[in-house]
Amino acid sequence: MTASSQEAKVKLSQWDALLVESLRALGWSDDELIRRVRSGETPSDESDFHFEYGDLTAWANREPDVFEAAVRQGYQIKYNTIGGIRSWIFVVLGQEPEVVRDPGRESVTADLSPAERDRLASVLSYGWKIEPAPGEEGRFRIEPARE
Repeated sequence: MTASSQEAKVKLSQWDALLVESLRALGWSDDELIRRVRSGETPSDESDFHFEYGDLTAWANREPDVFEAAVRQGYQIKYNTIGGIRSWIFVVLGQEPEVVRDPGRESVTADLSPAERDRLASVLSYGWKIEPAPGEEGRFRIEPARE
């Protein structure tokens, strides 16, 4: 499954996607997330990420329709990195995936349900693929699509 067949979605930086998802993880509805971000009512982040939401608030107020579309209808990340995919899986799915950074073998491997796999595929930037990890039921490897 590749991320190349994306419909026209709002494009977010990897960091902005993590900001949105870290707030979504608080259990806020789309309406509450939009309202709180626009009004600057965001929490202090004590995680290892030390998320600062000021830039997200500024963007949400500068481009409210685009921000709302990203929250309500989804987004695609403009450019993914191995570390960014690892962080997205950690923030959104609450698991620490396996990361391989060896040149030519770069990948992230995680336990994903079909719904989680589809959600990840929907946000990955162009040029990445998700395939079953060989011999590992329910595990998937996310890696650059190599020609």
